[in-house]
Amino acid sequence: METKLLIIFLVLFIGRIIWRFVLQQLNIGHLRQHGKLIPAVFQGAIDEATLNKMVDYTCDNSRLENKENLTEDVLELAILFLLLPLLVGKVAGLELHLIWQALIFFGALAMIGGATGIPFDIYHTFVLEKKYDFSTITWKLWLTDLIKSVLISAILMGVLLSAFMAFILYLPKSWWFWAWIFFTLFEILLMWLYPVVIAPLFNKYEPIKDEELKGKIEILLAKVGLKAKGIFQVDEGKRSKHTNAYFTGIGKTKRIVLFDTLLASHTHAEILAVLAHEIGHWKKKHILKQLVFMIAASLAGFYLVYLLVNWPPLYDAFGLEQTPVYAGLLLASIYFSCIGFFFSPLGAFVSRRYEREADKMAIELEGTSEPMINALKRLAKDNLSNLHPHPWYVWFYYSHPPLTERIRYLKVMEHEG
Repeated sequence: METKLLIIFLVLFIGRIIWRFVLQQLNIGHLRQHGKLIPAVFQGAIDEATLNKMVDYTCDNSRLENKENLTEDVLELAILFLLLPLLVGKVAGLELHLIWQALIFFGALAMIGGATGIPFDIYHTFVLEKKYDFSTITWKLWLTDLIKSVLISAILMGVLLSAFMAFILYLPKSWWFWAWIFFTLFEILLMWLYPVVIAPLFNKYEPIKDEELKGKIEILLAKVGLKAKGIFQVDEGKRSKHTNAYFTGIGKTKRIVLFDTLLASHTHAEILAVLAHEIGHWKKKHILKQLVFMIAASLAGFYLVYLLVNWPPLYDAFGLEQTPVYAGLLLASIYFSCIGFFFSPLGAFVSRRYEREADKMAIELEGTSEPMINALKRLAKDNLSNLHPHPWYVWFYYSHPPLTERIRYLKVMEHEG
C-alpha cells in the first residue's frame, strides 16, 4: 500500500509541475502572438508603447513565478525525502511535551520555507517592480513589514497548532470535530479582527477625506441602506503605485477599502463605480457564501486528516520509522495541497461569477456602465494588466473575468437592462 501511496503522490506532484508549466507557456505564447494588437474595447485608452510595456511586465512576472515555483517544488521534495526523516528523528527524540515538539517541527519548516522565499520577494519588490516604476517601498519599511508578518504568522499558527495538538492528545477519537469547531471560530474571529487590529499594524486607515467625494458616496450608499463609516482609504502608496479596492471584515468591522493611489488617479465617477462594485459584493453576501463553503469543506478535510494520521502506510510511504502525529499532519497537508491544486478552476469559476454579479449591481446603482468601463480601462493601464490571457489560463486561475471580456459584458448588461 505504501508504494501505491508514494506513486499517487508523485503522479499528483509531477502532474502539478507539468500542468502549471504548460499553462504558463500557453499564456506567454498567447500573449506574444496577440500582444501587439490593442483590443477593440481598449482603442483610444492605451497606446502601442503602453501595450508593449504590459506584455513585458506580464512575461517578466511569469518568468519569475516559474523560477519561484520550481524552487518551491525542489525544496518540498528535499524536505520530504531528505530532511523529514532526520527532522522527525531529532524532534521526536527531544524530552519535550508533544505540543512543543509540534511547534518546533513546524517552526523549523516554516523558517526554511520563509527563508527560501525572501530572495524572490526582494527581487520582485526591488528589481522587477522598480523596473516598471511601481515599487515605492524603502528597505526599512520592507524589513519592518517582514518582521511584523513573521511575528503575526508565528502567533496565529502557534495558537492554531497548539489547539489542534491538544485536541489530538486529550480527545483522540473526536479531535477532528473539535479542531474543526475551533478552526471555524478562529477564522471568523480573524476575519472580524483583521480590519481593526492586524491591517492597521501595516497601514493607516481613515475615512475618505475628499468632502465632495464623501457626499457622493453617502448618496450612493443611501440607495442600498448603508452608512459611510464603512468606507476607508489606505496609504498603500508608500509601498507601491498599484491601484486597487477591496472588501474586508464581517459584522460591525466590515468595510470597503480604497487605495490612496486609486483615489489620486481616478475621477469621482470612476471611484463611485468601483465602490458600487464592492457594494455589490457586500449586498450579494459573497464573503458570507465563501465562508460557509470554507466551513463545510474544512469539516470534510479535518475528518480525512483524522483518518490519514492514524494510518501507518502514510508514514511508511515516505520512509518514516517514527510516526509522531505532527509528521502525519504535514504529510496529509502536502497531499491535500497537490489535490487541491487541480480543483482551482472550481473556485475561480465561482469567483468570476461573483464578480459579474457585483458588476451587474454596479450598473443598477449607477444607471450606466460607462464609469465602470472607464475605471477598468484605467486600472488596466495603471497596473499593466495582461489584455490577452490564454483561455485555459483564465479558466484555471482567474478570479476575475479577463478585462476585455468584462468590459464587453458590462456593455451587454447595460443594453439588456
